[in-house]
Amino acid sequence: MSQQEHNNNDHQSSTIPISLDPEAGQVVASATTRTDYSAKGVVEKVKTNLVFRSKWAEINGAMGDLGTYIPIVLALTLARDLNLGTTLIFTGVYNIITGAIYGVPMPVQPMKSIAAEALSDTGFGVPEIMAAGILTGGTVFVLGVTGLMQLVYRLIPLCVVRGIQLAQGLSFALTAVKSLGQRHWVGLDGLILAIVCLVFIVIVNGAGEKNRCCGDPGDDEDLGRDRNRGSTIKKNKTDRIRRIVFSLPSAFLVFILGVVLAFLRRHHVVHEIKFGPSSIDVVKFSKHAWKKGFIKGTIPQLPLTLLNSVVAVVKLSSDLFPGREFTATSLSVTVGLMNLVGCWFGAMPMCHGAGGLAGQYKFGGRSGGCVALLGAAKLVLGLVLGTSLAHVLNQFPVGILGVLLLFAGIELAMCSRDMNTKEDSFVMLMCTAVSLVGSSAALGFLVGMIVYVILRLRNWTKDKPLSTIWMQKHDDQL
Repeated sequence: MSQQEHNNNDHQSSTIPISLDPEAGQVVASATTRTDYSAKGVVEKVKTNLVFRSKWAEINGAMGDLGTYIPIVLALTLARDLNLGTTLIFTGVYNIITGAIYGVPMPVQPMKSIAAEALSDTGFGVPEIMAAGILTGGTVFVLGVTGLMQLVYRLIPLCVVRGIQLAQGLSFALTAVKSLGQRHWVGLDGLILAIVCLVFIVIVNGAGEKNRCCGDPGDDEDLGRDRNRGSTIKKNKTDRIRRIVFSLPSAFLVFILGVVLAFLRRHHVVHEIKFGPSSIDVVKFSKHAWKKGFIKGTIPQLPLTLLNSVVAVVKLSSDLFPGREFTATSLSVTVGLMNLVGCWFGAMPMCHGAGGLAGQYKFGGRSGGCVALLGAAKLVLGLVLGTSLAHVLNQFPVGILGVLLLFAGIELAMCSRDMNTKEDSFVMLMCTAVSLVGSSAALGFLVGMIVYVILRLRNWTKDKPLSTIWMQKHDDQL
């Protein structure tokens, strides 16, 4: 083979989109074998990105991010008069577009630091929230289009990112456990109900591994060797039952149960529902709103957005979807555009998030169709019910949301299990400990980077330049 042919083959192979087939449990090439930017090629790519890998699994996966979305958006709607209808419409559109672009269950989550500031400060109202979102989105957008975000991504070590992911995952899980601990034992929002939902999800999903209960060649061999016909029939029935149980959309069923219980807890809520979309108005900003939004909203939110919404998502996507890695630049641009558009009209500031991606993957989401379906549901609810939907969500059992949040947090925390060296584990755990105790991902990141540099300097020798030591990667991370 000539050098030119070899290069051509390399080029073709590098442009073949790869996806993780959830049924086969392996990486397979998709139908599109070359990059095509024509109108027809773009349409075909969108169709490929939105196709369901498995109908029930994708529907189930769409529920994996609601444990963080509903509590934050509902709390701001009730406490700060956030326009829920507008937020649902814009985030629904965001979900559909990101699903079509990325082809994986890329989440759209509220910016948590801005939300926390709004809930703790009565003077931090809708104008301040939106100003913080616009300034954060604008900063991230500029970092993306200038290529600086890609540089930041390359300089941040994997062990520090894993520390942030572990801290965020444990934070979600601890928040969920605390919310469950505050429930009464009995009732439509009781602890017993939450425990039943938790056990149900564990039985159906296990620890997240692929269930090989049926269709394995080994099973056919065992059945062929079985001399007892009665035993064979019994084994077939057991396999059939396990197949049915393990294919149930657990998170979707639990969410539907929560909706039913919300109406049972207060059936008069039906009369409070008004049909039709909420009015979409342009938010009026004052100089004070811009100033307060930047100081109390943007400054604490920006490190979290850069780390958890861009860097951590890029790392996590390469883990969960081999061959479908996304650049820090593209994620920065989408996060920036979402807020540079929606926040002017009162939609809650949004970003991507490693926790949402892990949660949706945990419950079966594998394609962009997963989040596109969720986006379509948000869009319909925003157009049909508007802000009056808050009356229904306010009755949704907190225990059930806690269970969904618990599994999303655990799935995100489990991503840190690939730290195989003691040195990397030390940096990761140092970063996690500071992030949890200080309640600040930025502080944990700073400490993690300092410890990482100190350990690298400790390994410095005359025959190894500092730049070589800094960029050193272990074989298990390549």
